[in-house]
Amino acid sequence: MTRRALLGLLAFLLVGCSSRRLSGSALDEVRRPAFISRIALTAGPHSHVFQEDGSYRDKLKKLAPQDADRRLAAKLASSMTRFELSERLRVVTFRQLPREAPWLNTVDPAQVATVLESFLVEEVPALAPDYDLLKTLRADTVVEFVIEDYGMRSKRGRAGAYLKGYARMFWLESRSELWRHPFLLDEVDGGVEHLDPFKVGKTPALFRERMTDLVDVLSSRLAEDLTPKERKGGVPRPDAGPETEAPGRERPVPVKPRPPELPPGELPDPD
Repeated sequence: MTRRALLGLLAFLLVGCSSRRLSGSALDEVRRPAFISRIALTAGPHSHVFQEDGSYRDKLKKLAPQDADRRLAAKLASSMTRFELSERLRVVTFRQLPREAPWLNTVDPAQVATVLESFLVEEVPALAPDYDLLKTLRADTVVEFVIEDYGMRSKRGRAGAYLKGYARMFWLESRSELWRHPFLLDEVDGGVEHLDPFKVGKTPALFRERMTDLVDVLSSRLAEDLTPKERKGGVPRPDAGPETEAPGRERPVPVKPRPPELPPGELPDPD
């Protein structure tokens, strides 16, 4: 089974008792949704590799496990910015939604970011934004993706990436939820092939590739959740304004310049 197939199976098993399914009748009532993707300030990236798994002790030699985790976390941060991660989750999910109401009437994401003062910022706000500001854009609902934790972890000498958080959709006026989907994608528990932390220390792009896979698998599941089968009809609403952005016009995932190389303090070379 391929890595993506394993992750797809894992994503399928994620929904628990705290989830809420989106019904077709509820979605039929939605007129103008706004999408928000944010990441908690303390979300990471974190390295739970060397301190939690003694398998690497001999390889580290005189390097303390906590220092090794600190250095690896810095490498993870250099491979993919927090902004890129949160934006990719929003954009890739939105692109997979059908070209029908209410998605054709979605508020322009640039306007959402401007109103919430989060446009093209590196540090996505840790606190929940003031959703009431979206009323000025005639939004009636919010589709929100929140990343609470991500990074690398290891167990018995097998390391991998992980991603934790939740997605939800709620009415802007009452804050009552139409849909909720908690998620935890973990390559270690999912049986995905080992991601050598020492190789990641030398080539951080390896972590970026794994996170991209996690986000893409998760996005497919979230888009499926947001497309309930039992609907009366998903035709474009006539009240869509000129600023409406259809799925085909979604902006590409932003790619920011890589930060400069870190100062001396590398992890040991991979085997």
